[in-house]
Amino acid sequence: MKLKFLGATGTVTGSKYLLTAGSHRILVDCGLFQGHKELRLRNRHPFPVPPSEIDAVVLTHAHLDHSGYLPLLVKNGFTGKIFCSAATFDLCKILLPDSGHLQEEEANYANRHGFSKHAPALPLYSEADAVRALRQFSPVPFDTPFAIAGDMRGQLALAGHILGAAIVSVRCAGKSIVFSGDLGRPDDPVMLAPAAIAEADFLVVESTYGDKRHDPADPLLLLGKTIRDTAARGGVTIIPSFAVGRAQSLLYDLHRLKQQGAIPAHLPVYLNSPMAADATALYQKHLHSHRLSHDACFAMRRAATIVNSVEESIALNERQVPMVIVAASGMATGGRVLHHLKAFAPDPRNTILFAGFQAGGTRGAQMLAGAESIKIHGQYVPLRARVEQIANLSAHADGDELIGWLSRFGRAPGRTFITHGESAAAEALRRRIGQELGWPCEVPAYLDEATLA
Repeated sequence: MKLKFLGATGTVTGSKYLLTAGSHRILVDCGLFQGHKELRLRNRHPFPVPPSEIDAVVLTHAHLDHSGYLPLLVKNGFTGKIFCSAATFDLCKILLPDSGHLQEEEANYANRHGFSKHAPALPLYSEADAVRALRQFSPVPFDTPFAIAGDMRGQLALAGHILGAAIVSVRCAGKSIVFSGDLGRPDDPVMLAPAAIAEADFLVVESTYGDKRHDPADPLLLLGKTIRDTAARGGVTIIPSFAVGRAQSLLYDLHRLKQQGAIPAHLPVYLNSPMAADATALYQKHLHSHRLSHDACFAMRRAATIVNSVEESIALNERQVPMVIVAASGMATGGRVLHHLKAFAPDPRNTILFAGFQAGGTRGAQMLAGAESIKIHGQYVPLRARVEQIANLSAHADGDELIGWLSRFGRAPGRTFITHGESAAAEALRRRIGQELGWPCEVPAYLDEATLA
């Protein structure tokens, strides 16, 4: 077998791994690059392998940095099956068409206002392209082997992280390779802990927080204090959020804070993401994939007023009263949150609160680094609002939790590849694995290829 790294090297975006066995080729994950411009430009480069020559795709989960390139892959000739969990398929039915729609919307906006360097600005793919790609999905159950292509067989195990997230195992010619995907936290209040993996001949493991330990302080207390302090100043708390996973955890946290009296019961909370609202409904459908009861799922859905129309979204920007707005996207790279940032970032009474990791080159990372202004829709917006982060609200395991998951392997993999982390994080995890577990491990570069023997 050969393994080629087509993304998630030196970055947390663009996850794509090409696995070749004999005449068969499969992709594990098929994500979009985000963040720095040089990374985003890779989305428009010719794919390293003709898509028509790929037999199948296996997804670890639905986040766009793992699934968002699929419509373009199909558009350019991929005709095989896309395997994933049932919950991941349900989420992709929401995420991928929305991604295409947003790209069309942003291209049209750029063309109308003339701030794009391209004439005309074009989306990577359309909503219709995404809908076509969904026809090739083939959901499979957890913990049950399935045929992928040729002699390659796959199996999914729970990864935590978000609804439907999976650890992917592929077996071929008597050898096995495990892809961790994004690993959740063992004590997450919503998601189940990642499954233990008994063994693997080869391992690809994420390292998003490979160089960090999450703050042991209760994130619920920090969230409550931030919202209370902002409301006391007469300000608005804007929380950029991933529509899938993070938004639902935040809604559950906001429900608990109001229930405990930690934030005012009358404080308005808005979820400005129809996609997030649709994703929240899926938690009741897939009760076996998380820790929440049916009643808790219902309470989570009732924790916020859903903002559906563009007109309702615009009207929020006119309200100058204390409130909480949760809006996509989580790293402020696009979506409705940009319009809220334009409206509320210039006012020092307000708070922009990031919950979780911010990739280099994103607006989120720039704001946390102390930017005095941010560029949105071709214009610079003054940044006078307070910018804060509660990193331990993240759905990613930290360095200690990654080592804890790895320690449960019955034997060391022959080779371990560390991906899905910025360079410092991946290198820190490589050192820890070598020192604490004694495993041979390496940090691959973009387009590196390894022969698995």
